[in-house]
Amino acid sequence: MDKKIEWVHWFNTSYYHLLYDGRNEEEAEFFMKNLIAFLQLKKGDKILDLPCGKGRHALFLNSIGYDVVGADLSKNSVEFAKSFENNTLKFNFHDMRSPLTGKYNAIFNLFTSFGYFDDNQTNINVLKNFKNALHKNGFIVIDFLNIKKIKQTLIPKERFLKNDIDFHITRSIQKGFLIKNISFEADNNKHHYIEKVQSLTLQDITSFADMVHLKVKHVFGDYDLSPLDENNSDRLILILQ
Repeated sequence: MDKKIEWVHWFNTSYYHLLYDGRNEEEAEFFMKNLIAFLQLKKGDKILDLPCGKGRHALFLNSIGYDVVGADLSKNSVEFAKSFENNTLKFNFHDMRSPLTGKYNAIFNLFTSFGYFDDNQTNINVLKNFKNALHKNGFIVIDFLNIKKIKQTLIPKERFLKNDIDFHITRSIQKGFLIKNISFEADNNKHHYIEKVQSLTLQDITSFADMVHLKVKHVFGDYDLSPLDENNSDRLILILQ
């Protein structure tokens, strides 16, 4: 059976986690250490990791002394992460499009988790939700892809074999969206999932921030916090305040 399922459901499947199981833990920890040092966050400060997935960033941040809340709209991911909870590490089910409770010294939105929406007003509302949950002088970190480099280096077709599942992936940019089609056979069924993220530029996100009275204080191009080079940087990392 061919299933075209909204991205929310794709993130909640075991196949999603299988496809992306190669995410580098050392790289994630390296990025978190650099961010914490740059933002001069103090031990005990409260950090929101949204969306948190299965909690890899939240777990590390908590292990080095921070009071962390991880939130995600994938119930499977949250249920998995909850097994690691302690007095200063909590996980909740939450959609970033809904208002937040609590106040945080920093809110981290990592691994291209912004822009999975069909309209710009939703992006603006998400930033407004983040802003309303910040302590005075708190920080918002948006870790997005560098669309200018993506356009220059886009790989239209790829295949990955993982756990005997042959993933077929196509990529394209259409009408302002980066679209990834993921097809494979598993459990005696044919599956087809779509990831669709807006092809947002630095100027786009800056304009959204302006509309909710947030300022882009710093812009980086990779996880060692080097300056953004729009032709060569892999990431677009923004610090908002």
